[in-house]
Amino acid sequence: MIVGIDLGTTNSLVALWRDGAATLVPNPLGQFLTPSCVGFLDDGTLIVGQAARERLQTHPQLSAALFKRYMGTSRAVTLGTQTFRPEELSSFVLRALKADAETFLGEPVTEAIITVPAYFSDAQRKATRVAGELAGLKVERLLNEPTAAALAYGLQNRDESKFLVFDLGGGTFDVSILELFEGVMEVRASAGDNFLGGEDFVTLLMQTFLQQTALGQRVGTRVEDLPPPLAIRLRVVAEYAKRALTNAATATLQIEHTGETYTWQVDADTFAALAEPLLERLRIPVERALRDARIRPAELHSIMLAGGATRMPMVRRLVSRMFGRFPLVNFNPDEVVALGAAVQAGLKMRDAALDEVVMTDVTPYSMGIEITERITPERMSKGHYLPIIERNSVVPISQVKSIETVQDNQRVIELRIFQGESPMVVDNVFLGNLRIPIAAKPVGAVKVDVRFTYDVNGILEAECTVTETGQKHVLVIEENPGVMTPEEVRQRLQTLSTIKIHPRDQTENRTLMARAERVYQQQLGSQREAVGHAIAVFQDALERQDRDAIREVRAAIKRQLDAIESDTLFE
Repeated sequence: MIVGIDLGTTNSLVALWRDGAATLVPNPLGQFLTPSCVGFLDDGTLIVGQAARERLQTHPQLSAALFKRYMGTSRAVTLGTQTFRPEELSSFVLRALKADAETFLGEPVTEAIITVPAYFSDAQRKATRVAGELAGLKVERLLNEPTAAALAYGLQNRDESKFLVFDLGGGTFDVSILELFEGVMEVRASAGDNFLGGEDFVTLLMQTFLQQTALGQRVGTRVEDLPPPLAIRLRVVAEYAKRALTNAATATLQIEHTGETYTWQVDADTFAALAEPLLERLRIPVERALRDARIRPAELHSIMLAGGATRMPMVRRLVSRMFGRFPLVNFNPDEVVALGAAVQAGLKMRDAALDEVVMTDVTPYSMGIEITERITPERMSKGHYLPIIERNSVVPISQVKSIETVQDNQRVIELRIFQGESPMVVDNVFLGNLRIPIAAKPVGAVKVDVRFTYDVNGILEAECTVTETGQKHVLVIEENPGVMTPEEVRQRLQTLSTIKIHPRDQTENRTLMARAERVYQQQLGSQREAVGHAIAVFQDALERQDRDAIREVRAAIKRQLDAIESDTLFE
């Protein structure tokens, strides 16, 4: 069985193709969304999901979130005494989703389709593959998130059409333009911003809260300078406010720090005005995708929303203004990418119900080489970029361009390979290099054909042929700076196998206990005392292993916490 996984910045989901339909898989709490959070209990046991999210506030030194934003880099996160890379933390989330799918199916799961932002770089894609391998999964394919959403859309809409997918998740923004005709779904163009998502709107509220209240005078007005425990608590409050403004005209942010309470009320119009720079950043990739696809907005039949951040009214208004029509709202934006990944899994398994669906995709970035430009017969300028494969080319693709020597008696051509859109290689991403020995001849006498071949799995092959001799040199770009090597992966697999994983069947209890501990820390007086008593009663029931008592106490505590939080969050 191949499963489809939406590995998100804020939340992740797993789905599968079964009985001719895409089906979401619930986690142990009965929910489809699993927070992309990882943490450790005091005894060193690993927890993933809602329990880890609850402990972000109470145990920030043992918890981590938003690590997807650093995929493809060597940035490390320290949890207690251990240090992890982003792909390792992501592997814990994938491992939990894998376990959920195995419980749901009653059989092992070893293969997966994993979605990635369309604008993920080569290094970020490879890091995602490594995360899958560390989780014990063979990654059959990395599928662009807007393309996955389009698959879910196309399965219900077989008419010929051109449509745009506007995908704003927790940490990334993607836009893809697609055309559906005669059972073929063709991606015409993709663009995006890997550091723009719903979390940036939350950070904006945090930043403004510090500027508008006396708290900023005490701790500073820069979010990145806040002590981690305070930053996490403020982020939770700001996230609640952002969600409240989806359906309400105003929201109140309130936080207690060192015995003082700080409050700021914000209305929807003020939030939209503050967010104007972020909204403007959303326009740029949309305009680029339309230009690359050579499609006018009026030619689009529909606009499809994906990603939980598209629930914000200001985002939907922006989309409506840009295209002169309302976007489709008949899909759950949190779930549509995972459903599309399940469709791709069904295609991979060659399910008969999907025989008529054919899909193409495009390269998110241009890929090329460094060249030297001749300015005058005497003057040369180094460091220029020659694209071999242009962005938004349909994959798989193979393209060739010819280069020649620029010096007399040159003995080596140094082929340096880059990814990006800047005319100068210094502003692009270095992928690898290849040294080609050549015969010493006058300038321009030796010519080399450079062929790039790029496949749907994001593997780039550079083949260089010396035209005079026919001699070939090949380089397959499979490793990047900041991405774990195969040897490092093997070593980390051994290390990660020793980490204790919290039992899946106890997740509901652990999550509720983490939530109760967080609420206890937030409250004062009689409410704090009541929560403390409830925790003691719950611990006693857990120690006695009385299932009926555990179920009864768990339900009572949940009602008690719901009542406390509903009274304090939106006063």
